[in-house]
Amino acid sequence: MSSRNNPLLIDSHIHLDDERFSDQQTELLTLARANNIAGFVVPAVCQRFWPRLKALCDVHNDLYACYGLHPRFFHEHSDEHLQELPLWLGKESPVAIGECGLDYAYAGADKSAQQHLFGAQLALAREFNLPIVIHAVRAVEDVIRMIRGSGHRSGLVHSFNGSQQQAHRLIDLGYKLSFGGAVTYPKAKKLHALVASLPLEAVLLETDAPDQPPVPYQGVQNQPHYLIDVWQCISKIRAESAAVIAKATSHNARQLFNLPEAA
Repeated sequence: MSSRNNPLLIDSHIHLDDERFSDQQTELLTLARANNIAGFVVPAVCQRFWPRLKALCDVHNDLYACYGLHPRFFHEHSDEHLQELPLWLGKESPVAIGECGLDYAYAGADKSAQQHLFGAQLALAREFNLPIVIHAVRAVEDVIRMIRGSGHRSGLVHSFNGSQQQAHRLIDLGYKLSFGGAVTYPKAKKLHALVASLPLEAVLLETDAPDQPPVPYQGVQNQPHYLIDVWQCISKIRAESAAVIAKATSHNARQLFNLPEAA
């Protein structure tokens, strides 16, 4: 059962500025904090939402912004947005660039346009010495290839669902992997085996709320405090105790995103 007695956890990927949360943010954050969730890394998805994200993070000091251009929104993006992004990075001092990456899973996906945007953001991450938050759907091989070519060696591939080999190649490149609601599905045996086998120093927790709710909340909007379910599920899959997993994954998030020790 979730309670204040839980160890401190950090949600490494959550979209609290999403309009589906509307005016619920304060209520949902209060509930999450009551369950000892101590920090929330909040990536942007497109340029028009950067001000909205900034305003939210200015109000809550345990929310940590990332600014970037998500591949699923590539029809909205432009070279002007890419030119504006370094101004935001310099002015706002986010904890990472993102969410960005490649997504080949939907009809009409323009691989060339996505790779252009992703490559530009990898270059900015290297220039600003920031980690990068990556979305990789049916595109993990191209993500690995582009990371290797960029020379950038710090980031997170969120909601990872690639192979064991791909996971270890990303870890060898300096990247970490985060896992959310999908790991709680009983039939996700390959994902369970992957999560069980990875070095704990490469693993982070996430909700990706309001998307990807865990069991038993499928079909409803994901919420920040459901991170407890992800942590408890991974604690059953892995050999370490729940307390060790909580401490390690929170340390990994602090280290990657340079978060304060209070988080």
